[in-house]
Amino acid sequence: MHARLTEPVSRTVAFLDIGSNSMHILVVRIEPDGSYAVLTRQKESIRLGEGGFTTYELQPEAINQAVLVGTHFSELARSFGADRVVAVATSATREAINKQELLDRLMESAGIEVRVISGREEARLIYLGLASGANLNGRSALFIDVGGGSTEVIVGDQHEHEFLDTIRLGAIRLTNMFLIAGDDGSVSGDRYDLIQQYIRTTAVRTVQSLQQQQFTDVIGSSGTIVTLGEIAAQRFENRELQRQDSFTHKQIREVIDMLAGMTNAERLKVPGMSAKRADIIIGGAAGFDTLMADLKLDRITISDRSVRDGLLIDYMSRAQAPTDMQDVSFRMHSVLRLGRQCRFDEEHARHVAELSQELFDTARDAKLHDLGDWERELLRYAAMLHDIGTFLSYSNHRSHSYYMIRNAELLGFDETEVGIIANTALFHKKTYPRKRHAEFAALDDHAQQIVRVLCVVIRIAECLDRAHAGAVRHARIEVSGKRKAVLELDSAGDCHLEIWAAQMHAKAFQRSFGRALEIRVHEPAAAAEPD
Repeated sequence: MHARLTEPVSRTVAFLDIGSNSMHILVVRIEPDGSYAVLTRQKESIRLGEGGFTTYELQPEAINQAVLVGTHFSELARSFGADRVVAVATSATREAINKQELLDRLMESAGIEVRVISGREEARLIYLGLASGANLNGRSALFIDVGGGSTEVIVGDQHEHEFLDTIRLGAIRLTNMFLIAGDDGSVSGDRYDLIQQYIRTTAVRTVQSLQQQQFTDVIGSSGTIVTLGEIAAQRFENRELQRQDSFTHKQIREVIDMLAGMTNAERLKVPGMSAKRADIIIGGAAGFDTLMADLKLDRITISDRSVRDGLLIDYMSRAQAPTDMQDVSFRMHSVLRLGRQCRFDEEHARHVAELSQELFDTARDAKLHDLGDWERELLRYAAMLHDIGTFLSYSNHRSHSYYMIRNAELLGFDETEVGIIANTALFHKKTYPRKRHAEFAALDDHAQQIVRVLCVVIRIAECLDRAHAGAVRHARIEVSGKRKAVLELDSAGDCHLEIWAAQMHAKAFQRSFGRALEIRVHEPAAAAEPD
């Protein structure tokens, strides 16, 4: 799932976006020089969010449809020779209390391992997809994507974003909330005003933040916006929508007013209308319309790019980044930003991270665990953030660290990764993780086993810099016989306090690695006295 692309040959990869309304697949052949060819783009309606945003539970019919389409797309990817499917799920799945049922069934039936991503991570991927297809020439743009369950807004230029946010407003969510099932679909002026009032209340902070941002262009994407663009192109240009078409807010509002006065059956006859979007178009359009009005946006350019394109750009940037550039990756930037916001001791955090990775590597070489580079990377991030909870209080700071990591919406990470990092920080001292702990029990069995290893590694590394003075420069683990492991330390001076603290975790070490722990110190040689 997390392997990097290092083969000097072309590779076919599929990118799957499981949204609240539709499932999208993009299959590409990637060449070693970084170029790529699109083999197919397809989408199918799954209505995964139908009825789920009010109950926070995916409905059986929606799960069945998602699994059916997911299986079809998996077979499609294989028919093109794809050896990997990169799949993410967004709003409807991340909010559902029964999301694991969907994830398990997709794995069982389609062989697809799906990552559930946060709203801000969704916004980052949308930005990557849209910015890669825009020609901004040094200008900044506001990017708007109206999905089935959420709306993502981003401000950035061609190369980096300045602002990311997600709002719980989407076509299916608003339709389920304000439009009565079984009606003919027409929406009165009073009903539309009521929807807009709710949108303004929900989006007020985001709008206030956007009003402080500087941008010249506005780019919109997603099914709702593209459909409005298709209808506007037919209505005002008498042709199909073309790449980089733009329309004024007045034109978009005229289309919305026309559609609102129609029944669902009448909308289906409108040139440019998607047959599977007629009943939810007003819910999505209301959010888009309200944002344009409140931000005084005069014109918007329509883009056909989305999350799946962002997944491709993200995959290629990770695959092609040299190993020595990992420290400056967006993931590390995200971690450092959180740590600095919490005023962490960065020097201590970096030293604990270095010691942790030395222990992880040497324990793997000694065959004490079989974890790989992905888990090693998560270990590093957990080590960097293990103490951020002291920002609130030193007392029980491990729990504060867990809460802050869990709720910070770290960019570049999926829910499983965030859960592993947060639990590793939670159990970096005191109690050993057990299934009676609710935070730990929320992880799947594989993630739990990872945490059991990583938290013990960080426990020992943290102890080896107990005084935050760098007393232990390097650490490694070797096996001795069949029942013992030796922790060998290179010290820069007296480290009796660090040794004593590390010995306190010998029991936890044995639980995770099945061996008793012995500690040996290699102290610096004393300087010879002058004659």
